[in-house]
This record gives sequence, structure tokens and C-alpha cells, in this order.
Amino acid sequence: MNTLTEHALPSIVESPPWPSLTIPAGPFGSEQFVTAAGHAARLMPPVVHDALIDFADAPPQAGAVVLRGLPVGDLPLTPQSPIASYDKPLVSEFTLLTVARRLGQPVGYLPEHGGDLIQNLVPTKSNADRQVSTSSKVQLMFHTEAAFHPHRPKYLLLLCLRGDASAFTTLSSIFEVLPHLDERVIDTLFQPRFRTAVDESYLHGRSNVLGSPMPVLRGERIRPTMVFDADLMVGIDEEADDALRTLSAAVETQHTGVALQAGDLLVVDNNVAVHGRSPYQPRFDGYDRWLQRSMVVADLAASAGERDGRVIVTHFGV
Repeated sequence: MNTLTEHALPSIVESPPWPSLTIPAGPFGSEQFVTAAGHAARLMPPVVHDALIDFADAPPQAGAVVLRGLPVGDLPLTPQSPIASYDKPLVSEFTLLTVARRLGQPVGYLPEHGGDLIQNLVPTKSNADRQVSTSSKVQLMFHTEAAFHPHRPKYLLLLCLRGDASAFTTLSSIFEVLPHLDERVIDTLFQPRFRTAVDESYLHGRSNVLGSPMPVLRGERIRPTMVFDADLMVGIDEEADDALRTLSAAVETQHTGVALQAGDLLVVDNNVAVHGRSPYQPRFDGYDRWLQRSMVVADLAASAGERDGRVIVTHFGV
């Protein structure tokens, strides 16, 4: 872990060995597999279980926590793309969904790897310079996961199967940023004067649209929630744009970073912390950085009209 400023560090919870879990046959997106993972949550080490309860009850200052030493199983070579096939025991998938079920309901988003509940994040040569999760050469800009989406996740889970000491997942919590904003900027950020473009992966070639005006900050003034995307969000007027630039500059200054290692699970409160990633240099030799991502909503009811099973299928664009 590396501190880039005086931003609060995510706490690290060292996990003792997990008990041997009975992992059902795949696919890991089946309801049988997800249910079994939910039942297995009662068997996770108490220190991990309690850390998740505490995290959900009261978001920490950093907006994130690292669970260290989680089982990932035997690994093949890092896949060459997020959708490439690979053969391995489903240990990491079961671990990830067990934690996800303790926090809420794991969901997929149809444009994200076809709606997979677990997505592989690996570097690709074709996306090295783009603002996407499979990039490597660029700084991934700070963002709320799916900031534009009406059913964006409450929690973002990133499980490291294979790490890279030079690749930092960056974090910036509104709890840390707020004291560095003046009252007029805060007032503006609480007003519905901001619109967010849809990520290109959700458009499938359709024309992009800006979402309805919304506030960046909501809730309690001293500990608000935040929805922010440095790349896709704009103000609807000059004062709002100025406030957004001020917030973006504060986030760039007030942040920290975590170089995840194998067995680390970073749990991010998507309402509190924005995240990004530093540039790094993959080798494309089968041993590059490999994360698995899961996104969790509080419940499934809110998206019932825009969901097929656990896959959210909201349509964007014109």
C-alpha cells in the first residue's frame, strides 16, 4: 500500500485461513452458485464477517477496506482478454460472491462482459491507452462506478488474483475531500446542476445522451454521499462547471493508492469513494495483473423492471 497524500488509508483486515468450502459446479452466474455463496458467508472467518458488517453499517473515512489473505485457488496464466476462456477451480469466484452476498446482491450489467456477475480485469494491448478497465498506459480517471446509471452499484469489489507492485488502485473519499472545498462550492455541488454522459460501452454505437440534472453530493452536509466522474460529468452552467473543476482538483490532490497483491479484496463504498488506477507496464507474458470485479446493489427490487435475472439491462442512447 502506498499513501500519495495524507488521505486516510483503507484499513487492512488480515484474514486467517478460510475453512474448506463446498463449491458447487459452475457456472458461477447461476442462481444455485450465488445461493451457495450466500450460505457460505456464515462460514467465513469472524474477523472478516465482522469487518463487513462494520463497513456496511458505517462507511469508514477512506470509503474502502482491504480484506487480505482471501483464498483464490490455483491460477492458470493471466487471460489475454476479459472474455477469453480459461480453466481453473472456481475458488476466487466463490470467495468473491460470498463476500458480495454478505453485503447485498451481486448483479451484472449487460454491456459489461455480457452481464457476467464476475468480470476479469486484465490488461489488453488494444485498450492500453483508453479510459477503460483493461487499459494500462494511462491514468484511469477518478469515477464513481457507473455514475450515469440509475441502478449503479452500492459496493464495488476488486479481488486480486495476480498483482503488480507498480499498479495502484487509487481512491478518494468525499469525507477526506470535503474539508478542502469552500462553502459556496459545496452549496453548488448539492444542487441538481450536473449531467453525466453514458459510458461508450453501454451505447453499442448509438448516439450518446446526457442524463438528467442531478447533484454531485446528497444527504448530510458533514458526511454526504457523492456521485462523480471526472471524464463523463459536466455542469449545466458556468458556476456548476467551476464547482466541478474545483472538486476534481481536490480529488486529484486528496487521494491514496493501494497496490493490490494476490488474495487482497478491496471493498469500495461506491457512494463515498471514487476510484481510478495508476499507469503500469504489462508484459503480456501470462503473469500480468489479474483482478476479478463484482458489483453489489442493496437489493434487487429497485431494478426489477430493467433486469433479466441478475443482469441489469437498462437501455441508453437514441
